[in-house]
Amino acid sequence: MYEICPETPADTPEVEALYDLCFAPGRTALSSYRLREGVARVADLCLVLRDPSGTLMAAIRYWPARVAGRRVLLLGPVAVHPTAQGEGLGGLVMRDSLTRARTMGFARVLLVGDAPYYSRFGFQRLDHVQMPPPTNPDRVLGLELRPGAWVDLSGPVQREPGPSPDVQPAPDSTACVQVAHPRKPAHDPTPTSGSAADH
Repeated sequence: MYEICPETPADTPEVEALYDLCFAPGRTALSSYRLREGVARVADLCLVLRDPSGTLMAAIRYWPARVAGRRVLLLGPVAVHPTAQGEGLGGLVMRDSLTRARTMGFARVLLVGDAPYYSRFGFQRLDHVQMPPPTNPDRVLGLELRPGAWVDLSGPVQREPGPSPDVQPAPDSTACVQVAHPRKPAHDPTPTSGSAADH
């Protein structure tokens, strides 16, 4: 069995190493990182997936943001270890985290990524929402966790207001779940460097 748990401070060095392994150098220079700088992650939605030996195989993070003053979840990065890509592990952490987000009362999710991959989770292009340049508009995707959450919502994505956190909020360390390894689908490639959600 695999285990999905909220990311703790002890996990963070491994998570950062996984992102460095999966994504091209300079990922922190992307426009999405300007929205994250000085903003605390949504701790209970930042998840790690470990195999039965305890090896980190996948990770996903979420950050708060705003569009037209309304609260938005900014998904990303999500990454799967290169040795396990195509096994459906990215789908496991995506679905688990989105379920948790819905339970927590979030209404909408935003990411920058490949529509053909993320459409399987219900994401669609957001024609009237703009990420900071030079983001390709075709890659700005949204998901409604509450019906109508993206209707008539438009404008630039902005940083969550508020003071910079001195300490990252601690997640609920008891919120771990055991999951079976998914069957290996014929084609389930979690996008890697250059195409994964919102590096």
